[in-house]
Amino acid sequence: MDDGGARGDQYDDESEDYVAYWQGRDYEHAAELAAVTRLIGDSRYGLVCEVGGGFGRLSPVLKEYADRVMMFDPSAKHVAIAGRLLADRPGITAHHMRPGHLPLDDGSADLVSMIRVMHHLPDPGPTLREIARVLKPGGRALIEVANSAHMLNKLRYAKRLRGIPRAPVDIRSAEKAAEGGIPFVNHHPDTVVRQFAEAGLRVEDKLSVSNMRSGRLKRSVGEDRLLAVEQRIQGPLAALNFGPSLFFLLRRNG
Repeated sequence: MDDGGARGDQYDDESEDYVAYWQGRDYEHAAELAAVTRLIGDSRYGLVCEVGGGFGRLSPVLKEYADRVMMFDPSAKHVAIAGRLLADRPGITAHHMRPGHLPLDDGSADLVSMIRVMHHLPDPGPTLREIARVLKPGGRALIEVANSAHMLNKLRYAKRLRGIPRAPVDIRSAEKAAEGGIPFVNHHPDTVVRQFAEAGLRVEDKLSVSNMRSGRLKRSVGEDRLLAVEQRIQGPLAALNFGPSLFFLLRRNG
């Protein structure tokens, strides 16, 4: 199966340090935790499959709602780090995967989570179909999308009298894009919803996340106050596709 152009070995490079990347991003981490817990709600799952889980940042949270969490990542380095960090967490295991290929049987997972992965997938279709394949009929997926139609972008494009592209937008500099490396694209939510449907996944709920992400606000208002506001506005702002990150709760058809 096509992997949609995704790669995983790029994060095995010594210059890439995803653990260090999250240092100083407490607000973003907490905003994502708030979205995950709100969308899961009171549900309880048998097997949760976490796609592109990195070093296992969200695995312990998902385990609170599941009997088992199987975290998969295409980076061997990430899997090794996750194995060490999660060694004392019963019911959580870390596994290597090929991009676009989950080593699970058809219909074996109750919930599939994929957060901070779509921005590395210029063509997410193959990965979405793989998620649908491993989900049980009626199973759910929790997918985060880097949003090209966020409010600041809408203003930028409006000033230029242009509409926001429906195709993925590469947000790297021209020089970085020419060098290759890890893809980094933002997706239009309307396009993504169509791609979900084509994969057999229908949207049940959506949240707008990291709406107050600003270094200036963090310093002047304080992260605790920002997070209190963030939790109240994630739902209402979802209809506007306001924030830079959208969290979708989906259900597999059938």
